[in-house]
Amino acid sequence: MESSEETSPITVRVDETLRDLVPHYLENRHHDVEKLKEALQAGNFEAIRVLGHSMAGSGGGYGFSRLTQIGRELEHAGEKRDRERVERGLSDLESYLRRIIVEYTPAT
Repeated sequence: MESSEETSPITVRVDETLRDLVPHYLENRHHDVEKLKEALQAGNFEAIRVLGHSMAGSGGGYGFSRLTQIGRELEHAGEKRDRERVERGLSDLESYLRRIIVEYTPAT
């Protein structure tokens, strides 16, 4: 059973200029969840490392610093071939994506 912390919404404020890009970006992260599950099942830690690296590099640019953190964790877990860390990172990613609410702020 998830705690209230694991189910409560996470509001992320994103610059209005990214409004057209963010939905597609987040959709791709949902696809990454499936790719990560497949890679983990196949024991393909290199694919996990690459997906994590990509996520770590892109998250902050879209205003999602937590995705950057999760991506780094997955990247490092892939490098170490650490199944438990990958599973935790995957769980964190799924939880974050399920709970995120995007609020757009005026460009400064």
